[in-house]
Amino acid sequence: MADALYDFGMIGLGVMGSNLLLNMADHGFKVIGYDKNPDKTGTLESSAKKGTIVKGVNTLAQMISQLQKPRKLMMLVPAGNPVDSVIAELIPLLEEGDIIIDGGNSHYIDTLKRITFLKEKKLHFMGIGISGGEQGARVGPSIMPGGDIEAYKQVEPILKAVAAKVNEQPCVAYLGNDAAGHYVKMVHNGIEYAIMQLISECYDVLHNGLGLTNDELHTIFADWNSGEMKSFLLEITAEIFLKKDDKSENRLVDMILDKAGAKGTGKWTSEAALDLPEPIPTIDMAVMMRNISALKEERINANNLYNPGLKKINISKEDLIQQLHDALLFATVASYAQGLSMLAKASVLLKMQIPLPEVIRVWTGGCIIRSSLLNMFGKAYEKNPQLQNLLLDEKIAGLLKSKLESLQKVVTIALLHNYPVSALSASLNYFNAYCREKLPTNLIQAQRDYFGSHTYERVDAAGIFHTDWEQDDKTVDHSSGH
Repeated sequence: MADALYDFGMIGLGVMGSNLLLNMADHGFKVIGYDKNPDKTGTLESSAKKGTIVKGVNTLAQMISQLQKPRKLMMLVPAGNPVDSVIAELIPLLEEGDIIIDGGNSHYIDTLKRITFLKEKKLHFMGIGISGGEQGARVGPSIMPGGDIEAYKQVEPILKAVAAKVNEQPCVAYLGNDAAGHYVKMVHNGIEYAIMQLISECYDVLHNGLGLTNDELHTIFADWNSGEMKSFLLEITAEIFLKKDDKSENRLVDMILDKAGAKGTGKWTSEAALDLPEPIPTIDMAVMMRNISALKEERINANNLYNPGLKKINISKEDLIQQLHDALLFATVASYAQGLSMLAKASVLLKMQIPLPEVIRVWTGGCIIRSSLLNMFGKAYEKNPQLQNLLLDEKIAGLLKSKLESLQKVVTIALLHNYPVSALSASLNYFNAYCREKLPTNLIQAQRDYFGSHTYERVDAAGIFHTDWEQDDKTVDHSSGH
């Protein structure tokens, strides 16, 4: 076995790396994994199914020497400096035409730099987004590759074999040029942030506003997951409410501190959207709310200072539950719309050529944001591949119109009772602004021109204008040179 030439190598045998490698072995590929920790390489080998070919080694040189050429290997290590450190170790060991894949959540800008750097070394480099968590890696993740098309063709059979399957189609596709794979995964995570925040806001109103128990919450979210919003995040949310704490008599969800962690991809999504620019306020607010959650001591002090109190909501329980369902559906669609619009713009401005119908198909299985709603989104892009925003699709417009009043009522009721429904509010404000033919931004342009001579356009004439606001009738038409 030691002399066998392996099909694929993995650097980093954490749970994700080892599970993905075992998944490949289950599909008939001979795989080898590297980790400095002998315990991890031992666990990898002992976890392999009988009849599969899986090997663990503790030096990179051992792994590289046993890979078939061109060598195909993936890094699943923390983003940032660890990726560059591994690349530096690999370069002396590899040969022209070998393929390095970064399967972690790297910033797409770093991926662009690495592509250029390794191209000069005559090495292929790809950024691939992988979603589905530990379980997905083992039985079928959603895989988002981009960049080097020649390298993709080499690894495509392996990726298709291990990816999640929906209607017998693998949830993997080539998603565009350069760092497109990591860019798509970044936006995927931004949408994930938004939907998780929206669900938490609904939970807050149901639990604290209506006083519902965890058993009742389980029933509601399980019911929502059985309908038009069926999704992985609703499914696990329903399950969470039933989990008992092994250290107390309570449910585990009630014992978890209200401070959310973050690994940076949500922030990167917001930053990248500002750079385009493309408005994604629901995603932005989800990132901000995690930041606010981290201010636990300050929040305790502010609560003691202002004593705002959470008011019980005394309206029909059945009515509010239905309104929350409809509000969540509306805001979830808005979150996807914002993320996909961002991809559409990045595809053009960053020359990534991202195929949105394929992105949606890849997201239908294996990934964290998989949802039955994606089927409707896919049909919208099939009907109009140049669709700028899902909100401009007639069928989706009909759905949102039917849910709009519920979102309005939920936001109003929640705010009047001191519940911070920031993502729900952002979704409503996004919709209200996006659907306005005329916004009050004309006043902002007047202000900018007043204090900074930034000029403005007019509604009744072409050209660029500037006014001396402190003197009468001193308007300058820059377009005509006056």
